[in-house]
Amino acid sequence: MDLLNTLVDKGLRRELPSREEALAVLATSDDDLLDVVAAAGKVRRTWFGRRVKLNYLVNLKSGLCPEDCSYCSQRLGSKAEILKYTWLKPDEASRAAAAGVAGGAKRVCLVASGRGPTDKDVDRVARTIDAIKSENADVEVCACLGLLSDGQAERLRGAGADAYNHNLNTSEATYGDITTTHTYADRVDTVRKAHAAGLSACSGLIAGMGESDEDLVDVVFGLRALDPDSVPVNFLIPFEGTPLAKEWNLTPQRCLRILAMVRFVCPDVEVRIAGGREVHLRSMQPLALHIANSIFLGDYLTSEGQAGRADLEMIADAGFEVEGADEVTLPEHRGGGCGAVCAEGPAKDAAEVPEASQARTDLVAVRRRGAGTDVAPNA
Repeated sequence: MDLLNTLVDKGLRRELPSREEALAVLATSDDDLLDVVAAAGKVRRTWFGRRVKLNYLVNLKSGLCPEDCSYCSQRLGSKAEILKYTWLKPDEASRAAAAGVAGGAKRVCLVASGRGPTDKDVDRVARTIDAIKSENADVEVCACLGLLSDGQAERLRGAGADAYNHNLNTSEATYGDITTTHTYADRVDTVRKAHAAGLSACSGLIAGMGESDEDLVDVVFGLRALDPDSVPVNFLIPFEGTPLAKEWNLTPQRCLRILAMVRFVCPDVEVRIAGGREVHLRSMQPLALHIANSIFLGDYLTSEGQAGRADLEMIADAGFEVEGADEVTLPEHRGGGCGAVCAEGPAKDAAEVPEASQARTDLVAVRRRGAGTDVAPNA
């Protein structure tokens, strides 16, 4: 297919595809799906080989958010029956992070619900980073605390944070349809603050909220313009009790085409399969590893993921390898990224393989373990 040959050539040159080419990827048929995956896989292997970076989420503060993001189970007015708790203490967060590192994670992502941190919150997170790095000195720490005020990114960098996550989520044109309490421009501003402070910028999207192909292309082109080091691709988890609970718009094939489009537009960045992969990719998750070079290990913020050991087994069975301590994530021309440790672990748990359907509400499991509970985390 001429389109795919063109996109591979552009990806190997780090050249931006045209909007028409990106839209054409999303419009390919299921008959061409394996060709699309193979083409995106050539670009992925050129820049990242067969390595898979593992990341681990620690939800520092769950629920109780004043923002009204329609996709979020922690939003203002959410009736989703999720865990709700205030800030974890630094030693609690450190123990949760250690479980992820022991399971193979190279990066720990510290997330807190809310519009953005106060200066007191930044101090609290700084103590948490110190506690984590005192136990695992080489682990990468990414903070995700919402909108940043002037000077806060610099303070987080000074406290030892390596990266900052703040997703654009959807296109600027439709952003007001999913959130009214802040703007797309607010999010762009925070990503730029992180960049300017010397933090590795992490910013991605959420697919499956009823957006058009044009919206998906718009947000990914917006991300390319911001030039983050990592782009997490989330697939909407339609939590009961949220405004988007009925939005079951994704198929595994659609998810793979979205990931491929992201890879072609952002060929040399860390593309991460993030929330919702178990819900929407299902048995096609291993195929997605041919496109993306990064995943979250274990559970997410308010929903459960598949068993950490099953993640490791999936990576090995698909012929990939966990990114190790002696490897840097990004290509040399991007500065290589943070050096960090990755302890491999055994992989023996088989994941359940459910049938596909239009609305698999049974796949959305509220997290009841790990941070904020007395139950061991899934790592």
